[in-house]
Amino acid sequence: MSDTVEDARAVATDGSASPAGGAVLLTLCAGQFLMALDSSVMNVSIATVAKDLGTTVTGIQTAIVAYTLVMAMLMVTGGKVGSMIGRKRAFVVGLVIYCSGSLTTALAPNLGVLLLGWSFLEGVGAALIMPAIVALVAGNFSAGERPRAYGLVGAAGAIAIAVGPLIGGVATTYASWRWVFAGEVAVGAGIVLFCRRVADAPPETRPKLDVLGSILWAVGMGLVVLGVLKSGEWGWFLPSSGSPSLLGLSPVLWLILAGLVSLRVFMTHARRLEAAEAEPLVRPSMFRNRQMSGGLLMFFFQFVVMMGLFFVIPLYLSVALGLSAIDTGLRITPLSVTMLLAAAGIPRFFPAVSPRRVVGLGFIAVLVGIMVLITAMDVHASARIVTVPLLLVGLGFGGMASQLGAVTVSAVPDERSSEVGGLQNTATQFGASLGTALAGSVLIAALTASFLSGVSNNPAVPADVAKQANITLASGVPFISDADLEKGLQQAGVDQKATNAIVAENQQARVDGLRTALALLALMSMVALFFTRRIPARQPGTAAPPGAPDG
Repeated sequence: MSDTVEDARAVATDGSASPAGGAVLLTLCAGQFLMALDSSVMNVSIATVAKDLGTTVTGIQTAIVAYTLVMAMLMVTGGKVGSMIGRKRAFVVGLVIYCSGSLTTALAPNLGVLLLGWSFLEGVGAALIMPAIVALVAGNFSAGERPRAYGLVGAAGAIAIAVGPLIGGVATTYASWRWVFAGEVAVGAGIVLFCRRVADAPPETRPKLDVLGSILWAVGMGLVVLGVLKSGEWGWFLPSSGSPSLLGLSPVLWLILAGLVSLRVFMTHARRLEAAEAEPLVRPSMFRNRQMSGGLLMFFFQFVVMMGLFFVIPLYLSVALGLSAIDTGLRITPLSVTMLLAAAGIPRFFPAVSPRRVVGLGFIAVLVGIMVLITAMDVHASARIVTVPLLLVGLGFGGMASQLGAVTVSAVPDERSSEVGGLQNTATQFGASLGTALAGSVLIAALTASFLSGVSNNPAVPADVAKQANITLASGVPFISDADLEKGLQQAGVDQKATNAIVAENQQARVDGLRTALALLALMSMVALFFTRRIPARQPGTAAPPGAPDG
């Protein structure tokens, strides 16, 4: 590798990064922060954006779904492109495309232009940038530095997701949502300037792009992710009321099945190319690597639970407790603090710690935090109950972030790191989509069952009102605030006594739904613990003690 790369990897004897390495790490962390910010920054401003562009809330939600779809479809191809043209070049090109999309979004006069800028251009840019970040960490830092570097990069992304609602709320409240995207352009331009310090060895070979494989992968992942994202609206198996159906079943089921068929055809195609010593989009033999597949699986579980929590907890704070977007963001801050401390501190103070132990203890910390929150949550609880659980959850996720990146990338030669980056980000994107969808589906199902049972058995609710509720809300009770529910009941002519009783039942039903969704995420954390043995017991690159069993 070039002298520049070796300079970037230089480390002081105390284990701290060189000034060049610090600048590189800051650049890559900023890139990851920018990529993750879009997944949450506009969630609190959907209604405002829709009104400003003369469209509907559904239109803006479509743009968000399309952004996720484009990334999921192109992430692995983006990693392969990085192997072909160089990771640094892919990073810079991706930033230029991403910033062009952000500028287009900031100036968008209507939904069509927003879809072009936010959903397509930013999605394409992110698909080039995110795998390149994974590969550039591997190329600029030695094996001993990588856990800390990957931990801080992962923490930067999670912090962006956590503070996104706060940034979006402040911008929307005091200026305009457009300034968020204008700010992304400025940050992206700054990252491009700092890229001069980032080193990257030129590719030794220039593999050809597997076009057919790219199409099959994009179609397969696109259909699966689209199905997952639409599950809350259409239903997982049976169609929701007013939703389309095919042969009496929800389109979600058919989308996922069609996607799996496309992915199966992709794997057959890739095996054929690999057997012929050609260059497939992804080498199927890589999945037989226990360490790499274990790391990808842990990334998947981490993001299932993490994004499920980022869906449930803000709902509790903003809807059930009525906090503003700014206050909601501040209440989530403890997670960011402990996640950053764990991601940076564990590799710094425990450089030889077992990755398997850290990841296992991380999931246990997340599990304990969720159980504490479930125990403390009731209709009379205040926002203070989320502080200790979020501190524990942040500690767990930070510990995972400090290990999983290095574990996954070190499982393959450095020249494959960009491809692993594509797979890693695909696992996280799919996990995030599935976690949000599962948490939302379970929450609404439990909320509906609790609310309809409550109003049916409450003597203060007239029988005709309860009967009408059971008919009109059987497909799902919306998660709404007390004020919105009370206003709707008054407009419907429901008397005050019945209104108070229905609002009280809704309060309890909301808590039941939230606790059920949290219980599902706790279960997912427990399931993940059974797969932690796929993570090595020793740090990558370290020699095993004499007589020690293989990790």
